[in-house]
Amino acid sequence: MAILRDRPYANSNFLVDFGNGKVRAVTAGFSEVIFPEFVIAGDEQSAAARAEQLHADSVCSRQNNHLVLKRGVIGSLDLYDWWNKTRRGKAPKRRILKIQLLSEDHDTIVLTWRFYNVRPVTLAYSPLRANESGIVIETLELAFDRMEMQ
Repeated sequence: MAILRDRPYANSNFLVDFGNGKVRAVTAGFSEVIFPEFVIAGDEQSAAARAEQLHADSVCSRQNNHLVLKRGVIGSLDLYDWWNKTRRGKAPKRRILKIQLLSEDHDTIVLTWRFYNVRPVTLAYSPLRANESGIVIETLELAFDRMEMQ
């Protein structure tokens, strides 16, 4: 249940749950969640506008209706294994993914996004650069059928 207050919540306190309940596991330690725009495509949009949007979407290299998760590479192959099984047509059943926004005490869940029938679409890694000392970032792009908030 969403918890209303007069001061906005920080965007740095969140948990990601792939449906296994292991939200505090090191493999669930994502550094960034990028939400898609949640758009209702209805009859109020003209046919010309829809056609233009479909063309723009097909030209765009990244779908704007996908959920994106990023984390530092820690040597775990869990995301790769899921993506690879999906690529080979041997994907496990689709998952329910929860993103929980936490209050500053890191214990109170103040808002939850639930994504249904989640499946991997793209797996990417940041460049390796010998002249820098940054963190290698693993990015997983996910398709889903619907989203609910509470």
